[in-house]
Amino acid sequence: MSARKSSIVILSFLIFMRPLFSDTFSFKGDKLETVLAQGKERTVLTGNVEIISDENIITADRVELYGKDFNFVRCSGNVDVKNAKRGIHLISDNLFYNRKEKVIRVQGKVVMEDKKNEIVAKGGFLEDWENDDITIIQIGVRILKKDLVCRSEFARYLRKENKLELSGMPVVFWKGDEYRASKIFINLDTNEIKLIGEIKGKIVSENE
Repeated sequence: MSARKSSIVILSFLIFMRPLFSDTFSFKGDKLETVLAQGKERTVLTGNVEIISDENIITADRVELYGKDFNFVRCSGNVDVKNAKRGIHLISDNLFYNRKEKVIRVQGKVVMEDKKNEIVAKGGFLEDWENDDITIIQIGVRILKKDLVCRSEFARYLRKENKLELSGMPVVFWKGDEYRASKIFINLDTNEIKLIGEIKGKIVSENE
């Protein structure tokens, strides 16, 4: 494709996109490929890609936009998501984002930092529901906070209530003390820990 034809395609794409998105959606990258046929709309951006949608700023090596009104965003390669309003910073190798439902889904290694609540969460799968402020983390879950270390295979993080629900061989370390149970519930505001089923613990005295 000649440079002139390429410019026409990109210009047509930008004109086409303008009525679809509000001012809160924008994008940029080094290279753009797009299909504009009705019902088959699909755009791929590569190289230093940045997507801004509502409060989320997403950067990645490659981003694909597709679906009705390009509501679906699939990212890969050095994915970085920042949401200053929620105080969330997320890093992963790949990510799927539903702009309409405001749901982020990551399959694979992921690290999420909640700066407001001073928590770092790691796992092999993450699903974040922005509207409900609920995050699900699975597979090799690690949650870190000052004086607190949690491990499990499943974690449900309720950000509005600042609570954690852990299951799947959960274990919690609090200032040297160790707690194990079938399920563990933690109130991160009050540091209250509730254990249910097959409870085990180890308390370290100050003398030790």
